[in-house]
Amino acid sequence: MARYSVVLAAVLLISCVTWVSSTDYTVGDSKGWELGVDYSTWASDKKFAVGDKLVFNYGSPHNVEEVSSSDYASCSSSSPISTDTSGSFTVTLSATGKRYFICGVSTHCSSGMKLEVDTVATNSSSTPSSPPPPSGTTSPPSGSGTTSLSPAHAIAVFMGLLGLKLALF
Repeated sequence: MARYSVVLAAVLLISCVTWVSSTDYTVGDSKGWELGVDYSTWASDKKFAVGDKLVFNYGSPHNVEEVSSSDYASCSSSSPISTDTSGSFTVTLSATGKRYFICGVSTHCSSGMKLEVDTVATNSSSTPSSPPPPSGTTSPPSGSGTTSLSPAHAIAVFMGLLGLKLALF
């Protein structure tokens, strides 16, 4: 019986740690949300998962507008889902599916200030990674994805550890 409790507690702890991790992505890395950045290329090597966050850092006169698929395709900011003009905006990816962001200033979207994000259910480590580069070459760093824990996630980890301790003693 004690052995069963230890195994159950270990599984619980592992699932809590896996469940609570999320990644904060600074859009455009060090360049931020700015003209002259290829956001399609920036997003192409990232796997966005539910719980991850997009951090938009930008200066005047830019903004961040979340728009529909059709408004994204036509660079229309006539009916945005939301608009931010603060200069620092964080979006939590709370559901699977595609989301679309543009700069609604004048011709900025048509000049490339647009981002499409496809969010998947989980950021699993079992996903196959891309093959290593050929020997003798180096690849640039993939950017500013950082893993973080929210206060609620930290509490979940603590409770998992507490459950493990109680099961062992």
